Amino acid sequence: MPSAEMTRIRDLEFPWCRERIYLNNASIGPIPVRTQRAMDAIQAKRRDPALFTDEELPAILARGREAAARLLNASPAEIALAPNTSYGLNMAAQVLPFRAGDLVLVPDGEFPANVYPWLLQARRGVRTELVPRTAEGWPDEARLLERVADPRVRAVAVSFVQFATGYRMDLDRLGAACRAHETFLVVDAIQGLGQCPLDLRRTPVDLLSCGAQKWLLGPWGAGFLYVRADLVRGLEPAFAGWMAFRGTDDFTRLCDYDATFHDDARRFELVTLPFQDVAGMTASLDLLDEVGVPAIAEHLRALRVPLEDATARGRFTVVSPADDPHDCGIWCVRTADVRAAYRRLRAAGVVASIREGSIRLSPHLYNSMDDVARVVELLEGS
Repeated sequence: MPSAEMTRIRDLEFPWCRERIYLNNASIGPIPVRTQRAMDAIQAKRRDPALFTDEELPAILARGREAAARLLNASPAEIALAPNTSYGLNMAAQVLPFRAGDLVLVPDGEFPANVYPWLLQARRGVRTELVPRTAEGWPDEARLLERVADPRVRAVAVSFVQFATGYRMDLDRLGAACRAHETFLVVDAIQGLGQCPLDLRRTPVDLLSCGAQKWLLGPWGAGFLYVRADLVRGLEPAFAGWMAFRGTDDFTRLCDYDATFHDDARRFELVTLPFQDVAGMTASLDLLDEVGVPAIAEHLRALRVPLEDATARGRFTVVSPADDPHDCGIWCVRTADVRAAYRRLRAAGVVASIREGSIRLSPHLYNSMDDVARVVELLEGS
C-alpha cells in the first residue's frame, strides 16, 4: 500500500496519533474510529432492544466468524467466537485426546496463558515439557523439531510470536514436522495476527486461539478459536454452551433437546457472546483486510531500518530477530540503563513497555518513520 494511503488511513482512523507516539500494540492495540462507531451502534440499540430484529444478532456473530476466517484463509465453519486467547487455549488443552503418559512440548519463555492450561493436564497424567531457550533467549526451534519425533509427544503449543522477544515461529516448518509425527500443533496467535500474514490453507495448524485487543485493533472481550475442519467433529467440548447443539437455532422449539453438537466449530462457543465486541472486532478485521496484512508487515520492516542503523552505532542493542521468517513488528531494545531510557520515552510522550529486561516497542500501521526517528533520538539519550 502506498505510504500516502497509509497516512490517509492513519489520519482518518487514528487521529490521536498527532498527540503521542504509541508503540504498545503488543500490550493493547488502539481501536479505529470505525470500530468505535460499530460498537456504539450496537450499544445504542441495546438501550431499546425492540430495535433489534430476530435475524440481526445471529448475523453479527456470523459476520465475526467470516471476518476471522478471511484473516486466516480458513472456513467460517472452522471458527468459534471466544472472549479472549485464554479461552481457546484452555479449550484446546481440555478437548485434545490425551492419554496418561503423553507429553506436551512448550517453549520456555511462553506467555503464561500458553503454559498454565498445559501444566494443569498433569491431573490427566499428561506431562508438560518446557523446552529450554537458545543463548539469545529465543525458542529453540531445532530442539522442538528434534523432540517432536519422540512418540510420547502428543501436542506442541507455541506462540506465533513471542511476547517478550518478538521471535516469530516458523510455523510452516514446525507444522510440517508435527503433521509428519501425528502430533497436534496448538498456536497462541495474539502477538502475530494482524502484523504477520498467516495462511492456514498452506500452514498446517490444528488449533489456534487469538484475542482481538492487540494487533487486530479490536475491543476487549472478543476473539476466536480456529479448529481444523477435519478435527472439529472428533473433539467434544469440555462443557456445554447451550447453542452448541443442533436445534437450538430454532428459538420456538428450545425444549426439543438434542444432545448432538453442531458439526462446525460453533460447538466450542459459550453463549451469550458480547455482540458489541464482536461487531467491533469485525470492523477492525475489515480495516486490516482493506490495508492487507502483507502490506502492514512490509511497513513495519521499513520502520525498523532506522532502529537497526542506530544499533550499528553501539548505543543500544535490538535483541529481537531481524531475519525472515523470524522477524516481526515487536522490537525489544536493551540500553545501558533500560529504566532510565524508558523514563525518557515516557516523558516525551512515547508509549511502550518493559518486558523481561528490555524496552518493547511494538508499532502498527499508523506509525511513521518520524515516530521511529524520535524514538531513536531518545534511546540514544539525545
